[in-house]
Amino acid sequence: MPYVNIKITREGATTAQKRELIAGVTDLLVRVLDKNPATTFVVIDEVALDDWGVGGLQVEHWRRRGASQAAR
Repeated sequence: MPYVNIKITREGATTAQKRELIAGVTDLLVRVLDKNPATTFVVIDEVALDDWGVGGLQVEHWRRRGASQAAR
């Protein structure tokens, strides 16, 4: 009984995109591990940007820093 938890930033993923993620992850587990799709659980959590950190920074600050470094 696989359980997969996908965490994404809350930036407007559509219902169709989430549906595709759920179907794709389920298909992958069926294909690679021969899991039963009827007992495969996929949960998508959307996390506010303020609650997500990368490299010691909130993701918005991290992105700005990356963009400014790429411009150099």
